Amino acid sequence: MNTRTLKTSCLALGLIVGAAILWQAYGSFQARYLRPFDNQATVFDGSQLQLPAALAGPGPIRVVHFRDPACPCNVGNQQHLADLAGQFAGKGVKFYVLQKPGSQGRMPADLTALQPLASLPGSERLPASPAVAIWDRQGHLAYFGPYSEGAVCNASNSFIEPILKALLDGRQVQASNTLAVGCYCPWAG
Repeated sequence: MNTRTLKTSCLALGLIVGAAILWQAYGSFQARYLRPFDNQATVFDGSQLQLPAALAGPGPIRVVHFRDPACPCNVGNQQHLADLAGQFAGKGVKFYVLQKPGSQGRMPADLTALQPLASLPGSERLPASPAVAIWDRQGHLAYFGPYSEGAVCNASNSFIEPILKALLDGRQVQASNTLAVGCYCPWAG
């Protein structure tokens, strides 16, 4: 075998090995981070959700973030949630977080302003997270569902900003049952 043939063979072998490594890395990434987004429609039914007695009744607009620390889908909405809290907290909107029962994990530093809830009546029937519930100033559930539809969440595709703006303007919103396709992790179990 001459030197040129040997170099060509080594180059071809190197390309094949490199392609195999890239394929394995992509498969590993997809299995770890993209698996929860399976294009399945999720129904968010808020008919059982209630504010805890200490928060019920008239008051500020209340936003409850449902968080599962182990869910990779949270990564996509954490910055958006921090932006929402920064934009609306000084305008009569209170932000809370309910962490999935039995889960472990701390809130990211930019979300520590969210007040933790120990429980929320009806949350045991939550289908998936990340999700959000919004109560109006009279204490009525105005919205329950995902932050957005699709694999990622940001201000351009969010359902939350228009709802909060409508509630702050005094308009009534009734969207406590929603159907969406997106990146969600099961809440139960």
